Amino acid sequence: MIAFEPITIKDKEWMTGYLKKGHRGSLEYNFTSNFIWRHVYHLERAKVEGFLVVRSGEECPTYVFPSGDGNVKLLVETLLEDARERQDKLRFNTVLNEDRAKLDELFPAKFEFKQLRHAQDYVYSAESLRTLAGKKLSSKRNHINRFEENNPDWGYEEITPGNLGEALTMHREWCKEAGCMDNESLYHESCAVEETFRHFEELELTGGLIRTNGRVVAYTFGEPLSEDTYLVHIEKAFYDIQGAYPIINREFCRANTEGFMYVNREDDTGDEGLRKAKLSYRPEKMIEKVSAQWID
Repeated sequence: MIAFEPITIKDKEWMTGYLKKGHRGSLEYNFTSNFIWRHVYHLERAKVEGFLVVRSGEECPTYVFPSGDGNVKLLVETLLEDARERQDKLRFNTVLNEDRAKLDELFPAKFEFKQLRHAQDYVYSAESLRTLAGKKLSSKRNHINRFEENNPDWGYEEITPGNLGEALTMHREWCKEAGCMDNESLYHESCAVEETFRHFEELELTGGLIRTNGRVVAYTFGEPLSEDTYLVHIEKAFYDIQGAYPIINREFCRANTEGFMYVNREDDTGDEGLRKAKLSYRPEKMIEKVSAQWID
């Protein structure tokens, strides 16, 4: 059987080298995304036939479609043999359209595909998020105007070791107000966020926060995903402060996305409220994903 091992921070350099060969703008092909969610989704990794293979789940393991430059047919056959040795089925939980085409070409009618709407990435024009120009985003500008009127002393700061603790304190306050301990999805997200704060410097992330009246009221983290796409991992703001969400979004993009064409703000996990919020920023495109299961 293939020997999978837990993902650790020491894997960052070599895993990133493989992930860059397969990301195509999708959040799954980013080291931070894999690292901070590793405990929640039981993520493990292995090198197989010139590819990085990331496996999730314990009882019924599934794979992100591997990234690398080896022989795809040999890779899939190796994973299929491994699944059969475990008396299980071969399942991919994330397959992009171009990889689906490869599977169809190499293994005609051997995979069953299912659309994953909840896993699609929302990708926006970076310029649009920096400027919020146009009629369709007028409500965002209005919320920001109200925030600035109500908080004339507001300021944007880059997250540094000096204010990282304040951002973490704000996150924990937000989590308490949102009821993270009573909501499985929010609790899991909070676990990932805590990992992000704990390994902020090692992950080489960039963060930003909004402060008003000396208090941190919003924060966010991100990093370049590819030459033309910036990835925003996390964004939190207090719900009772009107405009806090749109202003941290705008200011962070202004500070970090010059030179990038797109901003990937990840998926909505099937949450209707989050889906509505992400759609309200008018995505330029969606990164479609499907699952794939071998048909015996």
